[in-house]
Amino acid sequence: MLGKEKIYVQVTYILASEETMEREFSVLEVIPDNYPKYVVCMDEIDRGRNGIKNVNIRDFLLMDNY
Repeated sequence: MLGKEKIYVQVTYILASEETMEREFSVLEVIPDNYPKYVVCMDEIDRGRNGIKNVNIRDFLLMDNY
């Protein structure tokens, strides 16, 4: 059903340090379901981990589906 999909989105400016990466990804890693999870930021480098996708904000906003 269109508009009824569940996703999790964590937003940060940039993933400039290990501390920032840990803060942004760890909150999503503890969620025990299999809905899509994203960390959205200005970075161009994909630092996704443990099934959590790291997406540039422009790319995220232009995605057809999540």
